[in-house]
Amino acid sequence: MKETVVVITGASSGIGAALAELLSSRGASVVLAARRIEALQAVAARCGKNALAVAADVTRREDVRRVRDEALARFERIDVWVNNAGQGITRVPSALTDEDIDQMMLQNVKSALYGMQEVLPHFKERNAGHVINISSLLGRNPYVMPRAAYSGAKHFLNALTANFRMEVQQTHPGIRFSLVSPGVVATDFGLNARHGGNDSRSFPDAQPVAEVAAVIAGVIESKRPDVYTRRGARERILNYYSTLAEDP
Repeated sequence: MKETVVVITGASSGIGAALAELLSSRGASVVLAARRIEALQAVAARCGKNALAVAADVTRREDVRRVRDEALARFERIDVWVNNAGQGITRVPSALTDEDIDQMMLQNVKSALYGMQEVLPHFKERNAGHVINISSLLGRNPYVMPRAAYSGAKHFLNALTANFRMEVQQTHPGIRFSLVSPGVVATDFGLNARHGGNDSRSFPDAQPVAEVAAVIAGVIESKRPDVYTRRGARERILNYYSTLAEDP
């Protein structure tokens, strides 16, 4: 991990902040992007001198481009780009509005699309680089009904990641794309959901954020393409699909 340069979006709290602190403790340089500059600077201070905080709204392509440019100006290269920013929603599917769908796509899909597209030319120049997109178990199994639009957005993100991998590795096999899919994590994600929600930290099975950060750090080292953050998740998803549909 030493001397690796990692860009992390959504880095002012939760998974992003925990990942930044873990990676910096292992010798990585980190570029932290989020809208809340004071919270972001506090995380950067904990990460030490090889941390750069960039106030940015990653739902705006020009802000994502600026994150890339400031990272390159400071560290001269980017090795890993982690698309971690996102937002949930609490609304049953029959009540979803156009704006609900648009916001879920903007927050969870377009933000990642901008990151992948803006860093890709730099990665192609080097035939090296690693994109990690933070998805969700709900991107495989839509088992939480009020999160329907969020589940749909994460399904889209999963497909987009797989197809970026197929396209780019035809010509640049040194560039990797990975998905990491947590379940419920002990962060303020639920409180920040569109239309509000329960505090994710209140759920008894919420996974500690440090465990999720450690899994993502492991993916940076292993470059595995598709990883769940907790044991048993793979079997749960396989069982869901095995019972979902039948052949004619």
